[in-house]
Amino acid sequence: MMSEKLAEQFDSDKVAAFNAGLLHDISGIIPNSKRISFAEDLGITILPEERMFPMIIHQKISRVIANEVFNIDNQQILSAIECHTTLKGDSTKFDNIVFVADKIEWDQKGTPPYLNNILKSIDLSIYHASYAYIKLLINQKDNLKVVHPWLLDAYNDLTNKVN
Repeated sequence: MMSEKLAEQFDSDKVAAFNAGLLHDISGIIPNSKRISFAEDLGITILPEERMFPMIIHQKISRVIANEVFNIDNQQILSAIECHTTLKGDSTKFDNIVFVADKIEWDQKGTPPYLNNILKSIDLSIYHASYAYIKLLINQKDNLKVVHPWLLDAYNDLTNKVN
């Protein structure tokens, strides 16, 4: 699993990375059309961007499912699950490991168009790899359905970390 490989590469907890890798998309069982009401039932704070594009809220729902159904109480794992799609400002190394692993292990056919940028940047640091991906998104933000505020926070934070 990519999250384990990256955890080893960046001297982080491989078992925690494996668990985060297994559970980060667990809420995929909930159809997009039901995610907002499901999140409301769980008491999750829903941002306007998540209401406009409900797929994004799956990261927050997955955190709750990991905690309440699978009894994961490791805050490092829960944090990484919660931001694996958008990342967030002041993200930890572990958050970035799970985020980058999610981008490398693309859930669509073919090769991700951004993969080479990530793989070139990963040799510098896990933060550079996250930044490479997010910078591509920011550069084409007019083509995105929404720009999640956490993504903007991550971009600003990583801009400072990598420069």
